[in-house]
Amino acid sequence: MTDEELAKDLGPLAALTIGVGTMIGAGIFVLPGEAAAIAGPVVAVSFVVGGVVSIFTALSASELGTAMPKAGGSYYYINHALGPLFGSIAGMGNWMGLAFASAFYMLGFGGFIIELVNVPSIGLGILTLAPTQVAALLAGATFIGVNYVGAKETGTLQNIIVITLVAILTVFTILGLTMTDLSTLRPFAPNGYGSILPGTALVFVSFLGFAKITTVAEEIKNPSRNLPLAVVGSVVIVTVMYAIIMVMLMGVVNWTELAQSTTPVIDVAEVVFSNTLGLGVLGGSLILFGGLLATASSANASILASSRINFAMGRDKLITAWLNDIHPRFSTPYRSIAVTGVLILLFIAVGNVKVLAKAGSVLHLIVYGLMNIALIVMRESDVADYDPDFTVPLYPAVPILGAVLSFGLIGFMDDKEIALAAGFVIGSLAWYLVYARGKADESGVLSDYILDRSERMPDAAVSAATSVQPDGGQYRVMVPLANPAHETDLITLASALAKSRDGTVVAVHIEQVPDQTALESARERGDFEEADRLLERAREDAETFDVPIETHTILSHRSFEEVFDAARTYDADITVMGWGPDSHGAPGRAESAIDELASSLPCDFLVLKDRGFDPSHVLVPTAGGPDSDLSAAVAVTLREQYDSTVSLLHVTDNKAEGEQFLTEWAESHGLSDAELIVEQSVNVEEGIERHARDATMLIIGATERGLLSRLVRGTLVLDVVNKVDCSVLLAEQTRSRSLKERLFGRN
Repeated sequence: MTDEELAKDLGPLAALTIGVGTMIGAGIFVLPGEAAAIAGPVVAVSFVVGGVVSIFTALSASELGTAMPKAGGSYYYINHALGPLFGSIAGMGNWMGLAFASAFYMLGFGGFIIELVNVPSIGLGILTLAPTQVAALLAGATFIGVNYVGAKETGTLQNIIVITLVAILTVFTILGLTMTDLSTLRPFAPNGYGSILPGTALVFVSFLGFAKITTVAEEIKNPSRNLPLAVVGSVVIVTVMYAIIMVMLMGVVNWTELAQSTTPVIDVAEVVFSNTLGLGVLGGSLILFGGLLATASSANASILASSRINFAMGRDKLITAWLNDIHPRFSTPYRSIAVTGVLILLFIAVGNVKVLAKAGSVLHLIVYGLMNIALIVMRESDVADYDPDFTVPLYPAVPILGAVLSFGLIGFMDDKEIALAAGFVIGSLAWYLVYARGKADESGVLSDYILDRSERMPDAAVSAATSVQPDGGQYRVMVPLANPAHETDLITLASALAKSRDGTVVAVHIEQVPDQTALESARERGDFEEADRLLERAREDAETFDVPIETHTILSHRSFEEVFDAARTYDADITVMGWGPDSHGAPGRAESAIDELASSLPCDFLVLKDRGFDPSHVLVPTAGGPDSDLSAAVAVTLREQYDSTVSLLHVTDNKAEGEQFLTEWAESHGLSDAELIVEQSVNVEEGIERHARDATMLIIGATERGLLSRLVRGTLVLDVVNKVDCSVLLAEQTRSRSLKERLFGRN
């Protein structure tokens, strides 16, 4: 079998066409009047500023695109570099930003339609739809339907549309410049130069889409050269075109009149073509045709791109895979298109051109800012497989400026759009924490970098990285390591548990610091070579079992007690630890006496009295206590991973009742094929010791006696542990117990 490869059949012109095609048109056909009203003639500079802001991000996108040519584009880069928390913000931002932009394009399309056809307004209760909105809704429903049934968009058609648009705008601009009166541009900044950035905030929607080129990076010939040329070149071309066209428009028709027009470009075209060629109406019709092409092409591309974003997010488990189901007949992600379509139609019904343009821009600006940060993270983390064919010049100034300018431009939006941005980010964070965190299983480069160096990172950074780690339903087995002699056996057991549930091993080493020494001082002056060697051995051992592993060194004034805090910090499902000489102030249980009285266990615990890891014959004594449930689960895992022989033992003074109990217990715990042993005796300890002689590992539940009773009378567990020759696993399951139960035991 040979690997499939993508043909590199996109040359620089084809790649450039993708970028220009996604940007040129809709903004310049729809927004000149609105933009002129905000800034006056200086709005031409607003378009240039928009281009400058875009170029920094375009350079970052070019490097990321050559290093990671993946479906999802900017969403993928952010999710991979910054993790699924920021991936959720970027994915949702791209998705909703495209929906807002599509609604904006459709309203522009509707504005051109009503120039051709008389469309009535419609009243819907408290909502009245203007003719432009009615036309936009009909057009939007049509485009959504086309994408739903999967009518194919061809590259040839897209090229024809782009070339036609550029040709129309070029002829229009050249003719217009011949009759431009620059005196109409005075005063150049009637509303002050402070209006430049608010103008940029409005027209930035005209620059959305250049990053789309990066999604086809694998298909571009010589991507190290052609990808950045296409991405940056497309921004430069449209920026120059936008600036010249705006100067021409305001040089032909005074900007104050332009600001009052609902179809400013058509109005200017009629003047230009009438005065130069004597074809006023025809010229207006030509621009009208161009506007229809531009808005239709932009809207269709946005609807199509939204389904691709959803696919990438669904692949990473940040949204439900239900959205990505493929239609059995049309072979399209019909649910994704339908949901996006409903949102677009809703935005058309309740929005206007200005609000929708800014809403689409503000969400894309968030994504662009994060994309620049993602580049910095990938560079500084020194990721082994990060090998871009193109690198941004003047690093790190370029991505830093890209992030600052992108986020900064949001501040020049209206309060409504700023509130939208804040609400959107909060909503995305809530979505991740409530839904996606429990399903996502890939952490980002940033959090891995921080957690792998936790002993050298600020506590706040480690805490933040840990608190947002995806758990993805992922089973996490923590192993506190101290003694190199037992490291391999503990990691072996932990790896078996993790592998059985597609989980992760979290190996931690707790470096105890004297109370007199500040932890920060210990971090700065400490020698962690021994800890590093121990954790590196653990990493190597876990990798032999093909199990993912995290490693952390923790500086603490405590040792044993810190294990329980670490289990909470690293969100462990179970902790596997060694049976140390000073570990147990609460005989027969995993925790110390103080911990037992003060709090419940943060997770399940297995404490290994290590006499050699040999799971070939496992003995599980049970009387039906809650901790024996965990003992059974571990025995099942060992049987699956090592083909262990499992024997179940129940010691009772009534053999008939004991046999019935053990049979039912074995069936309910997935061990019906285990060897069942019922020992008729009143001495449980002797029964266990006798049958443990033939076993290689004993798994025994924690005692149910209360602390006071154990301190006076001792425990069965400790007596057995000290008398048997095989390794012993003490199993204790996390659960709530009242203070009375902790002190006096269960009734």
